[in-house]
Amino acid sequence: MVGRQEGIGMTGGIVVVMGVSGSGKTTIGERLGAACGVHFGDADRLHPPANVAKMAAGTPLTDEDRWPWLHAVLAWMNDHADRTPRTELGVELGVAAVVGCSALKRKYRDLLRTASCPVRFAYLKGDRRTLATRLHRRQGHFFPEQLLAAQLADLEEPAPDENPVVVSIGARPDAVVEQIVAGLRDAARPVDPRRARPTGSA
Repeated sequence: MVGRQEGIGMTGGIVVVMGVSGSGKTTIGERLGAACGVHFGDADRLHPPANVAKMAAGTPLTDEDRWPWLHAVLAWMNDHADRTPRTELGVELGVAAVVGCSALKRKYRDLLRTASCPVRFAYLKGDRRTLATRLHRRQGHFFPEQLLAAQLADLEEPAPDENPVVVSIGARPDAVVEQIVAGLRDAARPVDPRRARPTGSA
């Protein structure tokens, strides 16, 4: 099944704020969700205990570790696909919910694109030094700084045919959110579903 990715601007769309750890998915996702008057979901909270323990021990996750988690994220997206936004901006953009998820690989994003609503990815792009500095300063999170290299190795940046909104993490959070909103407003470039066909399956 190919998910609907015609672009936000339709009723019931979900924005996936993606990127490696330290890119600011939670900070940006929470602010975007608040601006749109919709719920923000942190995909990190959907990891099974075994994944959390593995990462906390400094061991990178494999595809086999991530598939059950990604299916949980997909289920969350489907559960929130029919929510009604509570702000004019949310209504304008047609956003039903926002979720922060690393979505590192194309095949992971292909799975999330099978959601029952339009899906748009907002990619928080950052350089290794900035990301490492942020992780070093972060407190109380199970993801250790030494796993950043593994995530960057796994990262497959979204291709143009995925119609992503790509934003640099170097700007202040409010400016990043404004840039994402501007990208979401550009719903005039629909993705041809024949070019967004999943490349892998769970």
